[in-house]
Amino acid sequence: MNRLVRFARWTAHAPVLLAVAALFLMMALTFFDVVLRSTVNTPIEAATELTRILMAVTVFSALPVVSGRAGHISVDILDRAFSRAAARWRDVAINLLTGAMLWWPAERVTVLAERARSYGDVTEYLGIPQFYIAWFIAAFTFATAVVLILRGALLAFAPDLVRPADD
Repeated sequence: MNRLVRFARWTAHAPVLLAVAALFLMMALTFFDVVLRSTVNTPIEAATELTRILMAVTVFSALPVVSGRAGHISVDILDRAFSRAAARWRDVAINLLTGAMLWWPAERVTVLAERARSYGDVTEYLGIPQFYIAWFIAAFTFATAVVLILRGALLAFAPDLVRPADD
């Protein structure tokens, strides 16, 4: 089991690298768009649609990793009300429920992706088929749901394998 957990932690680097690359491209795109707009009054025509696509890639590729590491922003107002054991079972319930609840939006995005594919929807300037990004969002939302369910199961049955959120 430890080998599987180490493998999962190692493979978590791929979506993070994808998010980092998308964020860097977004930064470079914004920089060059501002420079071209300011110096020669020629903005990058497709900057808005590329920024939207890169923002989706950044957010949704990082989502499974952040969820797996329990890195979400949380408010700890009620943490003192729970004992250590009760907090563990609270976290189990939260992870399992949120993982199960994410399944529905992932399925809806899948339906919307198929609709965009059947209609032939493309982006305005570059003509990129919109179903590609929708499928990407759906896949990473499904991945996040699976990660949360697995995290909840590990917290329930093998809590020693799950790093605390503070790591």
